[in-house]
Amino acid sequence: MNSFNEEVNRYGTHSVKWDHSEDIYEKAGLLPMWVADMDFRAPEEVISVLKERVEHGVFGYSMPTDKTKNVIKEWLERRHNWAINTDWIVFTPGVVPAIAAAINTYTKNGDKVLIQSPVYYPFRDMIEKNNRVVVDNPLVLESDTYKMNFQDLENKLRDPAVKMFLLCNPHNPVGRVWKEEELKVLANLCVEHNVLIISDDIHFDLIFKGYRHTLISTLSSDIASNTITCIAPSKTFNLAGMQLSTIIIPDEKKRVDYQEYMGKMGLFAPNPFGILAVEAAYTHGEQWLEELLIYLEENLNYLTSFIKERLPEIRVIKPEGTYLIWLDFRSLQMDHLELETFIQNNAKLALDEGYIFGDGGKGFERINIACPRSTLQEGLERLEKAIHELK
Repeated sequence: MNSFNEEVNRYGTHSVKWDHSEDIYEKAGLLPMWVADMDFRAPEEVISVLKERVEHGVFGYSMPTDKTKNVIKEWLERRHNWAINTDWIVFTPGVVPAIAAAINTYTKNGDKVLIQSPVYYPFRDMIEKNNRVVVDNPLVLESDTYKMNFQDLENKLRDPAVKMFLLCNPHNPVGRVWKEEELKVLANLCVEHNVLIISDDIHFDLIFKGYRHTLISTLSSDIASNTITCIAPSKTFNLAGMQLSTIIIPDEKKRVDYQEYMGKMGLFAPNPFGILAVEAAYTHGEQWLEELLIYLEENLNYLTSFIKERLPEIRVIKPEGTYLIWLDFRSLQMDHLELETFIQNNAKLALDEGYIFGDGGKGFERINIACPRSTLQEGLERLEKAIHELK
């Protein structure tokens, strides 16, 4: 049994989350519970194969092999019921670079790209920094669940300038795992209006009990041909620093065009540690993942109970997937900048401010619960103390 309760000291490891929080937030003493990586050791099988590679001592250029692609193919078949052809796979240094590459491959300056806010903020960044126009189809919060506004979506897809749709599934930050029926409506509208789907499924292995993740490309061959799927072991096994993501492009013409753009960027040689980590994680990491899912569920239950009993001012938008929890602070009646100051100066927490995910995130905060229970407890007690002092 893995000890996810172990407190691993991450200071001094060049960690963005721990070593650089003070620089990013320009404040000392904040407990970092923001960026989406976990505070858990990777599976021992991954650590072992990386140690062996380090001992070899030569770190020249490396390339994935058929083995690399086959372990990904087998994982998708076993865990997600998707039988892919390994020829469909393209490797990139990450999902965000993959999205930027897709924007540059399939759209031109001035084209429009559709998102569903509040959503992972690099979506907007990549669109705007590459001189495309953001079109928003905001999600609608009904009770404690976010839903898609399909009427608004269809109206916006009718615009011939809209060339691409960025789907987040499971959705970050609101935690929805989109149902098959929802995805069918969305996908068929995109096919009808000739809008390419880029599906970011990076959290697809992190699904809570009672929910099932559907890869949109599995719905039909037409939908698969109109979709580019982005996955990685980085969230599943805490391997973000390995910088190796899998981009699956069933349509040959789209795949060739994408590879051509990647070639223009000079991206051709993943690092050797990323390759080995992917192979080891997908081959040997399944038991570790099952134990992780139990621990994350327990952390979620702990957070939900703590807030219900001791912080009733805060509403938890219960997630269906991911380890990122969307918290509603609007009852405190602060504007988004006042809330940001309160969280950092009073609660001494480094969270992701809701407004960075779009206007619909104002009054919300995103917290990462992929940490030892002791860290989660400390974070919640800091928040409790700050709110009580506010009263």
